[in-house]
Amino acid sequence: MFVHYVLFWMNEGTPDAARKQLVEDCYQYLAKVPTVRQLWSGRPAMTPREIVDNSYDVGLCVILDDDAAHEIYQKHEFHLQFIARNKQHWKRVQVYDFK
Repeated sequence: MFVHYVLFWMNEGTPDAARKQLVEDCYQYLAKVPTVRQLWSGRPAMTPREIVDNSYDVGLCVILDDDAAHEIYQKHEFHLQFIARNKQHWKRVQVYDFK
């Protein structure tokens, strides 16, 4: 299993509609990449614990089978379209991949 975990921080002044679009686009574009086994996206749960980072705007978790599936995902046209549609709103993107 290959887990691709991404956190997005939006630019100051980005409308809330852009955050909503980012979550929706995760499902509309990324979930349709053939190598994606499972996908979740959403806003922070705002868990009130000292060790929890609630500073990001949108989180994404993608489950793939292996490294090869991840490489296909990264280069797939739907992934590239997702980036093109949303990147203008991103201040920071942090990725954590593990297996």
